Amino acid sequence: MPFRRKRERLRPLDEAAAYARCHGDRDDAVRVIALPPRRRRYDDLLATGEEIRRRLEERIDARDVDGGMPATTT
Repeated sequence: MPFRRKRERLRPLDEAAAYARCHGDRDDAVRVIALPPRRRRYDDLLATGEEIRRRLEERIDARDVDGGMPATTT
């Protein structure tokens, strides 16, 4: 049945209508509340990517030239 027509919904369901359709009538124990908006997650990062790259370059430049690493010969 690849050419089956989809039924069009006559009206969009709101949350209360969807709950009633799935779970039956709503009693007083169930309430819909509006939550405050979520805070943005990554606002208080300590460093940006560019700052991390700059600090890495500073650490590489500051270390001893022959800091225990064997010299490579070609």
